[in-house]
Amino acid sequence: MAYYDTVRRTLIMILTLNLSVALLKGSYGLFTNSLSMSADGLHSLFDSSSNIIGLVGITLASRPPDEEHPYGHAKFETFASVGVAVLLFATCFFLILQAADRFQNPLSPRVTQLSFTIMAVTLIINIAVSTYENMLGKKLGSTILVADSLHTRSDIFASAGVILGFVAVKMGYPLADPAIALFICLLIALTGLQIMRDSSKVLLDRAAIDKKMIADLARSVAGVGSCHNIRTRGPAGEVYVDLHIGVDPSLSIDEAHEVGNAVELVIKSSIEGVKDVLVHLEPWDEAARAENEKVSNIRQRMNR
Repeated sequence: MAYYDTVRRTLIMILTLNLSVALLKGSYGLFTNSLSMSADGLHSLFDSSSNIIGLVGITLASRPPDEEHPYGHAKFETFASVGVAVLLFATCFFLILQAADRFQNPLSPRVTQLSFTIMAVTLIINIAVSTYENMLGKKLGSTILVADSLHTRSDIFASAGVILGFVAVKMGYPLADPAIALFICLLIALTGLQIMRDSSKVLLDRAAIDKKMIADLARSVAGVGSCHNIRTRGPAGEVYVDLHIGVDPSLSIDEAHEVGNAVELVIKSSIEGVKDVLVHLEPWDEAARAENEKVSNIRQRMNR
């Protein structure tokens, strides 16, 4: 629960900052008719929406396992990350419509010293928030914090683009404003695609840990003759592992069970984030035969 409490507190803190930044950029962008600044403010507002989605997701993910969800609810956090990506794509669609209208009906925004000051302050805030959230997300293995930090990182590039657009407008190029807005759309879309790609790895049960690492740890336990059929899945902080090991068939059930327990212990203690390890015991000879047969099949496919 300490993990979920930490993530929840972080999201609440960042939600407050994002709302403040969105209000500042959005209101002044509307006041000065700056589409790019208004778009950046809208982007920050969607940052806030993603924080809310993350809070809902982390609340659901923190629920303990039940009869219908024996593996727990951790994937709700990853599913919430997909919701963040959907919001990003919706933002892109809205901004494209606005930029297209501005190209057809040009309107030169008023760029003041305060415009530059507001963008510079919000840029510094976003850099600090994104860096902190990304570092904490990777440290905790939190998919929602990493996804949200990428969302905020796109806001950094967007704000930098707005400042460049202001310079271009000052130089007499008013169409730079909607052009920068379209550039922001591209950055937002790329961020959304990255979040979808990373989230799909967990939702589609992509292997979470290198098989060789698991096999080496299992074989390091006395009494393990072979190791195969290794499978891993789950988010970084809650990985499930199952594997088959070959043990001496002359061992008693209790002795073989102790070997299996030792394998489970060494994997859990050596790899951070492993939630559960399921060890299937096989007679040594049978396990060796299965492993040799697997190697033989691979060689046959390669020779075809």
